[in-house]
Amino acid sequence: MLHTALMSFFPAIQTLPTNRPLTKQDLLREEFLVDKEESMEIYYAPHNEYINLEAKVMIVGITPGWKQMKTAYEQFLKSMVSGEDLETCLKETKQAAGFAGSMRTNLVHMLDQCDLPRILGISKSSDLFGKSRSLLHTTSIIKHPVFIKGKNYTGHQPTINRSSLLQHYAYREFPNELAQMATPALVIPLGKTVEQVILRLLEEQKQLDHTYLFGFPHPSGANGHRIHQFQQQQSQLREKVMRWGQGK
Repeated sequence: MLHTALMSFFPAIQTLPTNRPLTKQDLLREEFLVDKEESMEIYYAPHNEYINLEAKVMIVGITPGWKQMKTAYEQFLKSMVSGEDLETCLKETKQAAGFAGSMRTNLVHMLDQCDLPRILGISKSSDLFGKSRSLLHTTSIIKHPVFIKGKNYTGHQPTINRSSLLQHYAYREFPNELAQMATPALVIPLGKTVEQVILRLLEEQKQLDHTYLFGFPHPSGANGHRIHQFQQQQSQLREKVMRWGQGK
């Protein structure tokens, strides 16, 4: 099935080079612009088209960054050149672009410490990004990459609640994705910005019947307080994972 958003950008994607790494000049251009508000620009990326509706675990970031966007396009082009059908292209793109690099390393280490592998019946949390990928869905509260003057948006300046554009994605589009997931999923919000959005959705009595792992630190290497935050939260996080495992 050709997704509506993909259909709009597919002609431009077909013009991208496949013989070299993609650059910001290739991707941060008018043909891929989704929305704009003052110095903020939102661009299309193909890795959030695929939703693993049967996933047991859902990991939620703020928004894809440039590296994820670049990885997504390069994988999509690679899959397309290999002759894969579009659904397979999108699935492989999602798998390649989900929290890659050091962020994934930090993330799986904390998930291991929360005893998630034992609850899921897998050997280690890194398997969620490999042979046990069917158990995982990765996403963002703002599904498309957001840039402020060409730099990754980090959840600040402006905050989500100070931007009508960002609020649209966080409070109207994201809950629709949450509602599609098979329940009860274990939803892991990465950091306080994502956590605050989900808490507001729950306060508004959205029917989002999942287990939420609040208190989970953002795994970015830029979060210098990550280790201390996790040590403070580890006991309650592990207990919540165990309770979710008993009820699923």
